[in-house]
Amino acid sequence: MGMPALPCDSTAQSFLNYCAIERGLATNTIAAYRRDLTKFAEFIDDGDLKETTSQTISDFEASLRSSGLNASSINRIDSTLRSFFKYLAQEYEVQNPTLEIESNKTHRRLPKALSIDEILSLIAASHRESDPVTIRDRAMIELLYSSGARVSELIGINMSDISLMQSEDGEVTTLKLRGKGSKERIVPLGSYATAAIDDYKVRLRPALAAKSTRVNPALFLNSRGGRITRQSAWAIVIKAAQAVGLEGKVSPHVFRHSYATHLLDGGADIRVVQELLGHSSVTTTQIYTLITIDKVRESYSMAHPRA
Repeated sequence: MGMPALPCDSTAQSFLNYCAIERGLATNTIAAYRRDLTKFAEFIDDGDLKETTSQTISDFEASLRSSGLNASSINRIDSTLRSFFKYLAQEYEVQNPTLEIESNKTHRRLPKALSIDEILSLIAASHRESDPVTIRDRAMIELLYSSGARVSELIGINMSDISLMQSEDGEVTTLKLRGKGSKERIVPLGSYATAAIDDYKVRLRPALAAKSTRVNPALFLNSRGGRITRQSAWAIVIKAAQAVGLEGKVSPHVFRHSYATHLLDGGADIRVVQELLGHSSVTTTQIYTLITIDKVRESYSMAHPRA
């Protein structure tokens, strides 16, 4: 008698539970895994996973390419399948068909960093005297640039995450951020961001908090007194970008890229920038040094008589 079939939908849910509970992966990562596995389940029509071969994976990749997905997105889905089938091999003794998968070649794309003037124009555009709620918006954008926070980290900040620490040069305002995999890090906040947050906490947050019957620990609140959402944070950034003619060039993550690039341009040690960004490997941080090197090479080629 043969082994029972292994359907994709129920097995995928078991894998996602394992990722969430035992590996402690972030909610956004679990959601991305779910989307990728749903695509794969639709491709094999939720067939028996034990019948999946390396050819099945190759055919799936071909279908993704024909649907218009780029190499980077396909590589990400392949990574999901590798993790999924590794789990199946351990738990169900299924042969792993992903061992022969090769990564699709991608063009290395450097992060897009804004100039300091562009950052300043966005901060200025985010606040309008006629609209009091934009006191919060300016504080959010100041914080994004001052801390290098991801948007998921920004909306997760609580009031208690901002602290004062004593240093040799006096008091320093610090911020606790919760990154990928629930890893926490402490970063310093600049004086401009600190002033903008203090202004928001005094002039606006109490009125927003009063809109809710429950005490909300979140630093940034919406108009109903609840924690601000990822979508709202995006909308705030996009609105500021539209106001200064940078539409299409700006997202919340661009502030993180700019933060890293400007630190390295200013002479910061790459290991320090790694810690500030919360990268587990300095290799991830090194991509920002390529931007700086490109600037140096451009200046050299323009200025040196024998470049």
